[in-house]
Amino acid sequence: MNNDVRARRDEHDLSQAGLAEAVGVTRQTINSIERGRYDPSLELAFTLADFFGCQIEDLFHPDSEDS
Repeated sequence: MNNDVRARRDEHDLSQAGLAEAVGVTRQTINSIERGRYDPSLELAFTLADFFGCQIEDLFHPDSEDS
């Protein structure tokens, strides 16, 4: 799944560790999400979207092969 987590994090001038602390996960989790190696749980996706003040659909985008 493609996502805009890194771009949103950069807009908020946050490190991976800072975002991880804010949403209650590890820095490694944020790194894996940003690299597309890990799809977050629905709960974490909602938490990230809420943190950035957007909809899940604005933050996460299915890969073309998933469609």
